[in-house]
Amino acid sequence: MLPILIEDAMSLGVVLRKTRKALGITQEELSLQTGISRPTIRSIERGKETSHMGLVLQICLDLGVKLEATPPEGIKQA
Repeated sequence: MLPILIEDAMSLGVVLRKTRKALGITQEELSLQTGISRPTIRSIERGKETSHMGLVLQICLDLGVKLEATPPEGIKQA
């Protein structure tokens, strides 16, 4: 699978929703698996900008979505 550029909350939400559906997991099942409420999962999948980053990262972890950050040219990596 080719990497998908995550440019904003909406594009991350789309990736998470597509991944969840591809895995055959409902929002309710993901809620039970992660301990994150269904309305919060729905908000994250819709790209709501007020979603808590820790919850977003937890959903990524539970769905097996890996996030990568590529620093701009000229910035040294640690």
